[in-house]
Amino acid sequence: MTEPAIALRDVTKLYRRYAYRRQFSTLKSALLKGSLASELEPNEVLRAVDGVSLSVTAGSTVGLIGRNGSGKSTLLKLVAGITKPTTGTVDVRGRISALIELGAGFHPEISGRENIFINGVMLGLAKREIARRFDEIVEFAELEDFIDSPVKTYSSGMYMRLGFAVAVHVDPDVLLVDEVLAVGDEGFSLKCLDKFADFKRRGKTILLVTHSLSLVERYCDEAVWVDAGRTRGHGDPRQVVHAYTTDVARSEERALASADRKAQAAAGAEGDTTQEAVSEQPVVAREPPGDMFRAAEGRWGLGPVRIDRVTLERDGAEAHVFQSGDRLAIRLAVRTPEPVHDFVFGISIFNAEGVCCYGTNTDIEEFEPVELAGAGEVTFAIDSLDLVEGTYKLDVAAHTRQGLQYDYHRLLHTFRVKSRTKDAGIYRPRHRWSFTPAVRLTPRRT
Repeated sequence: MTEPAIALRDVTKLYRRYAYRRQFSTLKSALLKGSLASELEPNEVLRAVDGVSLSVTAGSTVGLIGRNGSGKSTLLKLVAGITKPTTGTVDVRGRISALIELGAGFHPEISGRENIFINGVMLGLAKREIARRFDEIVEFAELEDFIDSPVKTYSSGMYMRLGFAVAVHVDPDVLLVDEVLAVGDEGFSLKCLDKFADFKRRGKTILLVTHSLSLVERYCDEAVWVDAGRTRGHGDPRQVVHAYTTDVARSEERALASADRKAQAAAGAEGDTTQEAVSEQPVVAREPPGDMFRAAEGRWGLGPVRIDRVTLERDGAEAHVFQSGDRLAIRLAVRTPEPVHDFVFGISIFNAEGVCCYGTNTDIEEFEPVELAGAGEVTFAIDSLDLVEGTYKLDVAAHTRQGLQYDYHRLLHTFRVKSRTKDAGIYRPRHRWSFTPAVRLTPRRT
């Protein structure tokens, strides 16, 4: 069986947290004394990598995905030999070229030309080999006019281009890349992707840390999901990406729900909205603004009608994260201590910039109020949520036909729309493309 290009076996990497106790105790001293567990208690260490075992087949492209702080970059540094594991072993076969930190290894006071030679030697090339590849490196980096300038005068994009050009032109067996393509412009990013494709054809091994999930699905043979220093998924890129995005959506659900509860609690504190207060002495949280669309978040109203609860649902389950095109149901739990015969219910959707995407109410849609008595429920259903990706907020209201507010919730309810299509604007209408035979395109595999 072919030996793997990269093999990590039960690798753990600990970092010392700052603590006021035992200020002079260090990881090194704990290891020398053979008392790691007693010297550094669990609350005093950060497990950046926690018992990871990973094998990367020679010639494969593997993408590491996960949240910020999950341990991806630490894993890459362990593979590169920049840092050593606290426990476990890391084995790499062949020449490594690592592009992990922007400008790492560059000396700012000397020219790009001199830095190319220094970095080439550090990566294992002889000076004559660097000289032979020099023009190709400079041309790839698009730095012909700046190669003799000190690199401290370079922009971040120029730094990245030079670093990437050197890394890929030393002809490594293993290429390690950590989310540096985000700095480049679109043209250079495409050039880098072409270089990745060339490396794949030549049987090189690539380990890539990125937040671009589409890049992982399109270019990687395998994906590894890293979470809190451990691997939670490893295998087919589409399956691993799906598991990761599902977990991210759950976290977003919890975060949005928590933020909504805090906003609603703060709005409720501005005025008493309990049933007893409504029946005995209705209050106004504050004067309703003249221009409702420019108002800050809050809640106000004279009663007696109250909106006690607003629930967003997808397929009958409460949700805050939706895919573009999903069905959305907005349910209002309403209540009044006395019968009311003049009432209107309204809904408005705003994007993160405060632009009203859509608004309507029961009066606009020609529903005649008859009677509202006791507790009830109002549901506003959208069969297809055709909004582009983004965060949106709701206004919900109960008021008279003349506009007197019973209960107005301003921007207190949040939901997020996800979409694999990164189009622009607000509204994503149902549509299709068609082409005559002279215009040939093919759908990209997704």
